[in-house]
Amino acid sequence: MATLTLPVEEKKKGTEQEALITGAEAIAIACKLANVDVVTAYPIRPYDTVMQYISQLVADGEMDCEYIVAEGEHSQFEIVKHASVCGARVFCGSSGVGWMYAMEALTVTPALRIPLIAMVGNRALDDPGAFGVEHNDALAVRDLGWMLTWVDSAQEALDTALIAYRVAEDRRMFVPLAISCDGAFLTHSQALVKIPTAEQVKKFLPAYNRGDLLLHPDNVISVAPQVNEDWVMEIRRQNFAVTEIACDVIREVYAEFEKTFGRKYGNPFFEEYMTEDAEVVLLGMGTLSTPVKVAIRKMREQGKKVGFVRLRWFRPFAGKEIGKCLERFKAIGVLDRDFSFGSPDLSGVVATEVRSAMYSNSKTRPPVIGFIGGLGGREVTVPDVESMTDIVFQAAQGKAQPLTQWIGLRG
Repeated sequence: MATLTLPVEEKKKGTEQEALITGAEAIAIACKLANVDVVTAYPIRPYDTVMQYISQLVADGEMDCEYIVAEGEHSQFEIVKHASVCGARVFCGSSGVGWMYAMEALTVTPALRIPLIAMVGNRALDDPGAFGVEHNDALAVRDLGWMLTWVDSAQEALDTALIAYRVAEDRRMFVPLAISCDGAFLTHSQALVKIPTAEQVKKFLPAYNRGDLLLHPDNVISVAPQVNEDWVMEIRRQNFAVTEIACDVIREVYAEFEKTFGRKYGNPFFEEYMTEDAEVVLLGMGTLSTPVKVAIRKMREQGKKVGFVRLRWFRPFAGKEIGKCLERFKAIGVLDRDFSFGSPDLSGVVATEVRSAMYSNSKTRPPVIGFIGGLGGREVTVPDVESMTDIVFQAAQGKAQPLTQWIGLRG
């Protein structure tokens, strides 16, 4: 693992340093910089690397926190949930079926308005057992009130973790937020990352303050109250109100991040790549961006006008911005690293959401072709991307195409 001790001269200057680290290690370093108070852990690949790295930081005296190894994922999330209502800044995470084992705790956390930050090391759900990446684990909570974001690099993982605490702990929000990191492709892959100073982070990220919602003997409040059926709708509507302001809060935080650290992400909700003169685009989340961008550069050399849109935030889903972005293209191909059995058009989760956003927010109706691929950690190759692009170009020319197609199947 990377050694992160700054040379004396750099400590005096208070400048950023660079380190060769993995995506999981980047999240761990963000927790250290954010002065997280309570961390819970339970090993499951590929999330366990962040747990292991935080334990090393604690053992080496570089991070001061309560580090608790739970007896399972359910207890893991219950511990940080209760620590948060007592005023502690918290962190935990999981992968695949471990994330699902915690489902009861994951379900009640948004309803209690608890700002809990979790990392999901995206992994295929059993059976069959596999450690490779799929997005269905994190997506399982998409309708429960969790905010969900996907990153595609170690640098973005570190930055987004800091942004996540600022967004989730905003007094207007108080919601849990999961940062999805593709298993192996990001959690275990090293890259050079700029690590900000503690002074910069302190300026950007204020202390967690629950105010009058702090659970304390001197502040008599009720957490997780039981109500009769007559009040459930009102409670649901109060929680729903958070989603109405979430996009505005995210924009504010990204603007403050750029001002503090000098790194600009532009549109917070999605990245556009070579879309200025594109006739068609592909759209996806996470580390799919790497093979897609390589293929797009190759196809551009061949004169094919194709671009890429990478979603960063899935919840909230910025439907207005997505609709306005995509309406200018002749056709769209959505690559899902997930599945949604029985869904409209038998598409993946992202394709279904994109079609809904286009229907409500687009002035045009370009065809949206859904692709399902890269499941279980299978590589999405450059030839795969070229094949999908050819299909999308055919749709743009008015040639009927199946609305959902599986890419890279053997046989």
